[in-house]
Amino acid sequence: MNRVVFLLVPGVHLLDLAGPAQVFFGAADLGHDYVLSYVSEQAEVLTAQGLPLRAEPRLPTLSSDDLVFVPGWRAPRLAGTGPLRPTTLRWLRGHHDAGGTVASVCAGADALGRAGLLDGRRCTTHHNLQEELARRHPAATVVRDVLYVVDGRVVTAAGIASGIDLALHLVATAHGPSTAAKIARNMVVYTRRNGDDQQASAMLRHRAHVNDTVHRVQDVIDT
Repeated sequence: MNRVVFLLVPGVHLLDLAGPAQVFFGAADLGHDYVLSYVSEQAEVLTAQGLPLRAEPRLPTLSSDDLVFVPGWRAPRLAGTGPLRPTTLRWLRGHHDAGGTVASVCAGADALGRAGLLDGRRCTTHHNLQEELARRHPAATVVRDVLYVVDGRVVTAAGIASGIDLALHLVATAHGPSTAAKIARNMVVYTRRNGDDQQASAMLRHRAHVNDTVHRVQDVIDT
C-alpha cells in the first residue's frame, strides 16, 4: 500500500489539493494500491474558498513508500503565512531523511523550505511567489517559469493546475505513461504538460491583454 498524505494549512487552495488528489484517486480506481489521507495541525481547516475541511490532527508514522504532499495556500508574496509547528517541520524532514518523497504545490514550497528540504536543491513555485521564495530560502535554486521541478525526492509544482501535471508525472514514473494517460483522459485534461513548459501557455500569452474587443475577435477566430 502506498499512502498519499496531504498536509493541509489554513487557507489551502481547493484546486492545489483537489487536483493532485483526483489524480491519485484515479490511479487507485485503475487498481493501483493508493490510500489518500489528510492531516493538519487542527481538526478542521478553512480553505481559501471558504469550504471547511476535516483533517486528522495527528501526524502518522510513514514508510519510505509514502508520499507527503503540501498543497499551497492563499499567500500573496508569502505574507501572513503562519509557521508550521516545529514538530510538523521535523515530521516532514524526517520522512524525507528516511527515504520518503515530499511534494508541494504553489506556496507549499515554503513549508518544504522551512523544513530545510530546499537547501541545495532546485525548486519552483507560483510565478507571483518566486522572488519571495528565493529571498526566504537563499540556499535553494528557484527555477523560474516552469510547471514543476523534480530534484531527487523533493518535487515542487508552480501552483493551482500545475499540481495536476506534477501528480500525473509521479504516476507516470511509478506506473508508466499509459496509466497517466488513462487518468488524464478520465479527468478530461486538455493536454499533459511537461515540467519545463512555461507557466503561461502560448494560448494564454496571446490572451494576456485587457482589450475586450480583441478578445471577442479571438473568440470568433478560435471557433
